[in-house]
Amino acid sequence: MTDTGDLAARVAAWRERIEGELSRQLELSDPGTPRLLSAMRYSTLGGGKRLRPILVYATGSALGAAPAPLDAAAVAVEFIHAYSLIHDDLPAMDDDDLRRGRPTCHKAYDEGTAVLAGDALQALAFDVLADAASTLPVAARLQQVQVLAHGIGTAGMAGGQAIDLEAVGHTLDTASIEAMHRRKTGALIQASVLLGAIGAGITAGAQYEALRIYGAELGLAFQIQDDVLDVAGETAALGKTAGADAARGKPTYPSLFGLEEAARLARHHRDTAVAALPVLGTRAADLIALADFVVSRDH
Repeated sequence: MTDTGDLAARVAAWRERIEGELSRQLELSDPGTPRLLSAMRYSTLGGGKRLRPILVYATGSALGAAPAPLDAAAVAVEFIHAYSLIHDDLPAMDDDDLRRGRPTCHKAYDEGTAVLAGDALQALAFDVLADAASTLPVAARLQQVQVLAHGIGTAGMAGGQAIDLEAVGHTLDTASIEAMHRRKTGALIQASVLLGAIGAGITAGAQYEALRIYGAELGLAFQIQDDVLDVAGETAALGKTAGADAARGKPTYPSLFGLEEAARLARHHRDTAVAALPVLGTRAADLIALADFVVSRDH
């Protein structure tokens, strides 16, 4: 059984570490304009659960890695996540005014600056991963770059968002909504887990495959729970406008299955994720606890 007190302390330490690393990597000597850098820092350092970098650290730690070799991957996935939120919130996408309890990037700055801030954060993510000063072997860094690129391209986040845009006002069948969710949100969560494994020296084999399944199922559970919270949550807790998906006519798990069944499906995919982890033995305890958090959170 996981000692929840110890886990809370580890999560707090990982969160403190990633905040420092994000801030350090955003101390750019030549950002183009101070306004662009300000928008990048505003969007990245404005709070959030930091689940993706925590998954990098938790996975690497479960495999025996110290935090330092995991820092670059943890930073990269959070830069990618920040970039995706900036672009998702734009008028051309979800047209949201609120993110993490404050104005979205394009509202705090302007649309052009928001687009560029997202673009720059995406580029910076890969720059950090490929840094020659890294202590990881070149082959491991190349694999991390490939894993992250796959997770955010047409097979992952961008492809999922494209499906999401085209689905507005339509009803998707079970297979289609699952495919959309696995791409638009699940792929980056899976990439976070795999980046942590690679940072710990696990690049193939039974443990890597188990973590691939864990990450995929956890990512789907996370997005289903997001759908549930969009219906059942409150704006103040979510930090973004509740009910936005329904207002836009977006297909979601609650709209397709109902709220109770959607919540059950989130737990089912959580259980499937956890069922992949016995190969890690007792070292999987933190990953199991994080899977529980994903489906029990209220924001």
